[in-house]
Amino acid sequence: MAKLEEIETEEHQKAMIISKRKRIKKKYSIIIPTYNERLNIGLVIYLVFKHLQDIDFEVVIVDDGSPDGTQDIIKQLQNVYGDDLILLRARPKKLGLGMNFNPKYLPNFIRKQMETGASIVTGTRYVRNGGIHGWNLVRKLTSRGANVLAQTLLWPAVSDLTGSFRLYERTAFEDVVSSCVSKGYVFQMEMIVRASRKGYHIEEVPITFVDRVYGSSKLGGSEIVEYLKGLFYLLNEYDRQSIGAYRDL
Repeated sequence: MAKLEEIETEEHQKAMIISKRKRIKKKYSIIIPTYNERLNIGLVIYLVFKHLQDIDFEVVIVDDGSPDGTQDIIKQLQNVYGDDLILLRARPKKLGLGMNFNPKYLPNFIRKQMETGASIVTGTRYVRNGGIHGWNLVRKLTSRGANVLAQTLLWPAVSDLTGSFRLYERTAFEDVVSSCVSKGYVFQMEMIVRASRKGYHIEEVPITFVDRVYGSSKLGGSEIVEYLKGLFYLLNEYDRQSIGAYRDL
């Protein structure tokens, strides 16, 4: 009986915390990078609106100069949903989202942040109820190996460094991104490593990564090389900081 009362008390306290945080009005910006995603972006936007019906949000689409008409589709979506809810930001880069971004997980990220007060909530494929579908064995081993290597060398306190599905509080994002130097796929790893070193509260949510519906992945050999360079850059930086701290003692 005493144990049951303790559980009920903990649940009540958690509910009160969540209720208090809900009363603090928050607006979420869903940032989606695109490159040649004409066939994917409509479905992604539909799912975002489907799963965030009770949330105050906007969608910011950062298009990297897509030559396939992605921006034309985005403008059509603005006519449907409103250009105050869908914002288009064009730039001459090249990254893109891939249809592995599944908006059905967005409520889980928001709920986790409300429950824990975390500054960052990151999706992970490498915990229970997480996973990957649509990759061959070589690519799965490459991704897993890259994460294990980074965890061993950098101790980031998260299980998935290379995923791009994350929720940041704005102040935390602005603080961390201001110290980042990398671009492309390495950027995701650097962001979470620097956030961990700065002492930000980071939580994880299991997600299932599903390979893109249409088109091909932009990840290639050059990105893998850049990832390794970025990893050892962060390792060397950490070693220099550790030596400096030791000398200050």
